[in-house]
Amino acid sequence: MPGHVPDPAIHSVIEPVLWARRAQQSQGLSRRTLLRRGLAAGAGLLAIEWLAGTLGFAWSAVAGASSRVRVGTFEDLLAANPDLPVREGFPAYVPAARAFVMVVDPGRGGWQPGTDPTGDGSAPNVRALSQVCPHLGCRPNPCIEDFWFHCPCHQSRYDRLGIKAAGERYGPAPRGMDRYAVEVDATGVLTIDTGTVTLGPLPIALGQPGIIPPRVERGCT
Repeated sequence: MPGHVPDPAIHSVIEPVLWARRAQQSQGLSRRTLLRRGLAAGAGLLAIEWLAGTLGFAWSAVAGASSRVRVGTFEDLLAANPDLPVREGFPAYVPAARAFVMVVDPGRGGWQPGTDPTGDGSAPNVRALSQVCPHLGCRPNPCIEDFWFHCPCHQSRYDRLGIKAAGERYGPAPRGMDRYAVEVDATGVLTIDTGTVTLGPLPIALGQPGIIPPRVERGCT
């Protein structure tokens, strides 16, 4: 009404109430907002779980599919390495497995049907060695002169079956070259399982049983 003057007492009561309600609206969340945020968070978690499960399944499938490498027969290996004395036990490289393959006992001829999950290879007469040096991961290479592996990075040396020679003069590797599980079927086909690895044995002093002496003293130096 014109000329009406608000009662100061009423104004002093109403103003704090309005400020309190405004503060509650700015600080709190409505039920609708909470519901929306809860649904969004739940959907996000489901998406993350689905993605993680899908990636895990895909990784398992790829790993499982690539762990077994078919090499072929002993004659196939000879044909692929015509310039190497593979029949005498010299290691041949198989790129698909990133491994070196050799007969354990050349006197027995080629490979024999059988399975060896330990990687020793005595029964099927074949061993497959990882190309990774146990020291720092370089790739040792077999020397045609002495039939030993020589690591180019820090000069670790192994016999043709991957046994590390003990002593500082033969390099710093702490063990022999790691071995893969092998299988030779009834038709003579070799399969390497790169997913099953046995760590190489501890170094053996040259002259002791278990290590093959080099054919020459200092080959490929």
